[in-house]
Amino acid sequence: MIPPKPEARPEKVSLWRYLKLFRTDILSAQPAKLYRAWMAEFRTPFFRSYMVNDPKLIKRVLNERPDDFPKSDRIGAGLRPLLGDSVFLTNGETWKRQRRIIDPSFAGGRLRETYGAMWVAGEAAVARLAPLADGAPCDIEPETSHAAADVIFRTLFSLPIEDKVASQVFDEFRTYQRTQPILNLAAFIPGPKWMPRFFKAETKATAKAIRQLITGLTKDRLAKIEAGTAPADLATKIMTTADPQTGETFSVEEMVDQVAIFFLAGHETSASALAWAIYLLALHPDWQDKVASEAVDLTDDFSSVSKLRITRDVFREALRLYPPVPMMVRETTCPETFRDRDVPVGAQVVLSPWHLHRHERLWDNPDGFDPTRWASENGKACVRNAYMPFSAGPRVCTGAGFAMIEGVVMLGMLMRAYRFEVVAEKAPQPVAHLTVRAKDGMWLRFVPRTA
Repeated sequence: MIPPKPEARPEKVSLWRYLKLFRTDILSAQPAKLYRAWMAEFRTPFFRSYMVNDPKLIKRVLNERPDDFPKSDRIGAGLRPLLGDSVFLTNGETWKRQRRIIDPSFAGGRLRETYGAMWVAGEAAVARLAPLADGAPCDIEPETSHAAADVIFRTLFSLPIEDKVASQVFDEFRTYQRTQPILNLAAFIPGPKWMPRFFKAETKATAKAIRQLITGLTKDRLAKIEAGTAPADLATKIMTTADPQTGETFSVEEMVDQVAIFFLAGHETSASALAWAIYLLALHPDWQDKVASEAVDLTDDFSSVSKLRITRDVFREALRLYPPVPMMVRETTCPETFRDRDVPVGAQVVLSPWHLHRHERLWDNPDGFDPTRWASENGKACVRNAYMPFSAGPRVCTGAGFAMIEGVVMLGMLMRAYRFEVVAEKAPQPVAHLTVRAKDGMWLRFVPRTA
C-alpha cells in the first residue's frame, strides 16, 4: 500500500494563485515535474528561486562552498520573533561561534548521558497512552508532540513536561504554531530588518511569552551553576562551554535564542517524524510486529539501542517519506552557473528533502514504504547522494544523532506496548507548515499488545 502523498498543483498557475497555495501548504503548491526535474526556476517580481535536486549541485551548496550559500532570511524572518538570533537563523562568524559552543554537548559520547532522560520520557509516553488504548479512533499527533516536548525538557533542563513552566512553554508553543504561517511579507519582499513584517498580534504575544518563560529557566540555571547545584544536563553543558577561540560563553539572551530553537527543532520535528513512523507501521502491520519483537530486548541500558536495527531502518524510511523539514532555502552571494544556467546574486536556492527523497530518477520505488531498501545498492547510493533529513555539510543539524536515538527508542517502546491500526476513513493528508504534519490529524486505533 502506497502511503499518502499530496496532490500536485497544475503545471501553470498565476503568481497570486501560487502564493495562496504556498501559504496554505508548500507541498501541494508544487508541480509534479519536481519529482523528476534536476532543477526548476521560479520567478517573481521580487526575486528568482531555483529548486535544486541535482546531487552535484546540492553537494556544492551544502558541502563544498557553504559560506557562499548562507541561509536565506526570507524564511527566517518569519521565525525571528521566537528564535531571535539562534543558530538556526544566523550565518557567517556568528553561526560558527555558536556551533563551536553548542556542538560539544551533542558529540557522540555525550549522547549516552542523555539516554536516561529519554528512557524515562518514553515510559511516561507509554503510560499516557494507556487510557486511550481502547480501540477507538485517536489523533496520535498531540500525543507525539507531548512525548517529544517531554524529551526536550528532561534532557535540556531535567524537568518533566508536567512541570509548571515546562507545561506553560508547551501550551504557548502550540498556540504559536497555529498562528505562525510558514511565510509572511518578508518571504517575498526584500528589505532591512527594521521593515514591518506584519505578524499577527497573537504570534508576537506567544513568542514573547515563550521567551519570557525560557529566560526564567535560563536565569535559574545560571544561579544553580554559580552555586554548584546544577544538574549535568544539556543546558548546564551548553551554558558552561566556552568558545575555544574567544573563551566566551553564551549570554542569557543568546542562551534564550538557542533554547528556543532546541525546543522548535527538537520538539516539532521529532513529533512529526514519530507520528509518521507510527502511521507507516499501522499501515504495514507485518513491519509493526517486527519492530515490536525487536524492542522486547530494549532496556534502560544505552547499549541495548544498538540492537534495534529493524526499528532504525523503519525510522529512516519514515524520515525519507516524510522529512520533518521539507524544504531549506539558501541564497547566492556571487554569480553562479547551475546546469548551464546563469544564477544571479541574491537568488534563492531551494533544497527540498521532500522532493529529493522521492525523486523518480534516483530512488527505486520512491513513493513506497520499504525499510529493506537501506541494505540495497540503490539505497546505499541514495544515502550518500540523495538523503538529507537533517540537512548536510557543516550546517547539518547538531542534534541529528540525538534525534535518531530518540525516534528509535520511542518507536520501539510504543510498538512493544501497543498494536496500532489505521482508520481507513481518516487517512492523513500530508501538509507542510513549520514541519510536515497531517492536515486533519493522525487518526489511529490502538490497543495493548498483550490484549
